[in-house]
Amino acid sequence: MSASVTSDTPVSDVPIPGARRSDATASGAPTATHAPAIAKSWHPWRWVISAIALVLLAQFVHGLATNPGWDWSTFAKYFTAKSVLSALKVTLELTFWGTALGFLIGTVLAIARLSNNPVLRVISWVYIWAFRSIPLIVQLLFWFNIAYLYHTISLGIPFGPSYFTFEVNGVISGFTAAVIGLALHQAAYAAEIIRAGYISVDPGQLEAAAALGIPRVRQFRTVIVPQAMRSILPNATNEVISLFKGTSIVSVMAIAELFYQVQVIYGRSGRVVPLLMVATVWYIVLTTILSVVQFYIERHYAKGAHRTPPPTPVQKVWRRLRDLAEIGAAAPRGATR
Repeated sequence: MSASVTSDTPVSDVPIPGARRSDATASGAPTATHAPAIAKSWHPWRWVISAIALVLLAQFVHGLATNPGWDWSTFAKYFTAKSVLSALKVTLELTFWGTALGFLIGTVLAIARLSNNPVLRVISWVYIWAFRSIPLIVQLLFWFNIAYLYHTISLGIPFGPSYFTFEVNGVISGFTAAVIGLALHQAAYAAEIIRAGYISVDPGQLEAAAALGIPRVRQFRTVIVPQAMRSILPNATNEVISLFKGTSIVSVMAIAELFYQVQVIYGRSGRVVPLLMVATVWYIVLTTILSVVQFYIERHYAKGAHRTPPPTPVQKVWRRLRDLAEIGAAAPRGATR
């Protein structure tokens, strides 16, 4: 049998078996209802692991500050040296052109793979399969030595007369060969990223837009792109960061990018570790900037999924400080917590 409480009896006045009523309650005086205190669970191993991690981190930082092998004076000397900054500019240019051309070609390849034309689908698939199978360094060296295969480049009618002829060595320099290799390699991965973002959009969205009579261009701009970008952006940013770090491979082509220039300097001075730290810190700084840009772009495209965009790290800090200030202002004088 089950016991029920009638609507005339307040829930707070229902006697609990085994519970002792206070004198105020027994005498009929009104009392405030307090929520029961919840006992917090203890996690001793969590604190032990955190303490060990902090000790190891402190030892690493202490070694950075006290070990003379790091040679921070040499690091400071070359970190903003003119030759290093010039090489950093070359690295950024390689990253920019490799990314821009790679994603442009990748977009065309993704459209070809999604088209109904079987010839375009096969060509796109073969391109992606081939360029993802060949190592990047092999592609770079191939384009760097393309003059061994083709001495001249001719523009004209296919299998017919040519109107303009150029010397390959005069047109494709080392920098141009590096851009071509990076862009074609990046295009294979960009095509799959873009295709995956497109097919992640629910087909019902396009059907609804077509039923409303929205033009195809507007469908692509207002329906497909905002939803596909939420899937494309994280993977695309990872590819850009990988390309930025992968530009160090072009050092085999004697192009004066960041890593190559660092090698030249420590080859003359013998200060290997501090010069490697120069390159490492620059890579970390620029990768961090790319990550921040990624966060704000993702936050922009999150508006379609959330009524209010997620707070930025700065907003989280200010909100936390404001909450602490409100708690401090609400606490009575002399009260302990």
